[in-house]
Amino acid sequence: MKVDGHGLKLTSRVPLALPPQMESWVSRSGLSSLQRTSLNKIDTNLVSAFVKRWHLETSSFHMLFGVMSITLDDVSCLLHLPIRGIFWSPQDVTEEHRAASSWAIATRAYLLMLVGSTIFADKTFTLVDARYLLLCKQLGGYPTLLECWIHEYFPTVGKRWENWKPTDNCGLPRAMRWSYRQGVLKVDDLRPILDELTPADVIWRPFEDHIAWRLFDKICLYRGCLKWGETVIPYLPDRCLRQFGYRQYVPSPPLDCMMATDIDVEWISYHQSVIAVIGPSTLATTPSDVEDGYLEWYYCVSHPRLVPPHRDDPREVPVPVYDVGPSDPDWARVSTLIHRYLRQVNAEEEDPQFADLFEALHISRSH
Repeated sequence: MKVDGHGLKLTSRVPLALPPQMESWVSRSGLSSLQRTSLNKIDTNLVSAFVKRWHLETSSFHMLFGVMSITLDDVSCLLHLPIRGIFWSPQDVTEEHRAASSWAIATRAYLLMLVGSTIFADKTFTLVDARYLLLCKQLGGYPTLLECWIHEYFPTVGKRWENWKPTDNCGLPRAMRWSYRQGVLKVDDLRPILDELTPADVIWRPFEDHIAWRLFDKICLYRGCLKWGETVIPYLPDRCLRQFGYRQYVPSPPLDCMMATDIDVEWISYHQSVIAVIGPSTLATTPSDVEDGYLEWYYCVSHPRLVPPHRDDPREVPVPVYDVGPSDPDWARVSTLIHRYLRQVNAEEEDPQFADLFEALHISRSH
C-alpha cells in the first residue's frame, strides 16, 4: 500500500494570498481550512499499521478492545469542515462549462490539489457540495485526517510534535496542533505495540476542550450511508459509542450500502436514526465502559489479532479482561505512561526501588 500526502504540494505550489474571486469560491466551498491543516510529512508506517485494522464493511478499525472509527465529529474538530448539507451527485459537463473562464478553472484545480483527486476530470460539481469529498473518500485519499486522528486518540503511539496546546489554539482546526516527527518503527514493529494497547491507553473523547469552537452536532450519531457521487460507504456510530460518551453495546449488523436507495432522505431525517443509536445505551460511567457480553460477541465476529496463532495452538482467542482504569483522560494518560515504563524495565511491585512509581500508578488509577 502506498500512502501519499499532499501537504508539501500545498506549501510549494499554492500562494499564501489567492486572487479575491478564487478566495471567495474556496471560502464558500467550506474547504478553506484544508489550506492549513495538511501535514507536510506523513508517518507512512503508522498509517499503514492502522489501515491494516480497517474493515471496509463497517468503516471502522478493529482493535483488541473493540471497534473505533473516524466519526463526523472527528472531521468537524480536526479539519473544521462542515458536516451538514446535501450529498453531491455528478452532472454531465456541457460545452458551456468547458468554456468557463480561466479563474474558474484555476479554482477547480486548486480544490483538486486540496483533496488530492482527479475524479472531476470529466465532471462538473457544485463547490458547496464538494465539502463532502473527505467524508466519503475513505482513508487513502486524505492521510492527514487519519494520522491526526491517531495522535488525538492514542497519545502513546507514534512520534509527533505539538505545535500548540489545545487550550491556546484560538479556535484553529485541531489538525494544526500536530506535526510529524521522523520515527524508526516499521509496520511489523508497530503491530505488537497496537496489540498491547488497552482501553486506558485511549483518550476516548479528545475534543472536550474544543467545544467552544466546534459544538457537538447530533448528526454525528446518524446511522446510515454517506454518499459522494457514485461512492457510498457505511457510517455506523453504534459501533463506536465510547467515542461519544456512551456505553458500548452489541450493535446491529452492518448495512448493505449496495442495496441502499433512500440515502438522501435518511440523511435529512437523521433524528430517527439518532434515537435508534443512543436509545439502547446509557451514558458511560468510565470512558471505556461496555455492556456485559460485548467483548465476547466482538471476539466471535472479528479477528482483532492480525498475526494468526501457531497451527498447534487452539483457534479460540481468549477475550481480554481490562481494568476499569481512571475516568479522567489526563489521569488515564498518566497511568498509561507509568505502567508502560514499569513494564519496560520489568519492575516488580515488591522492589523498593520502584515503590514510589507503583504508588503513583495506584493513585492515578483511582481517579
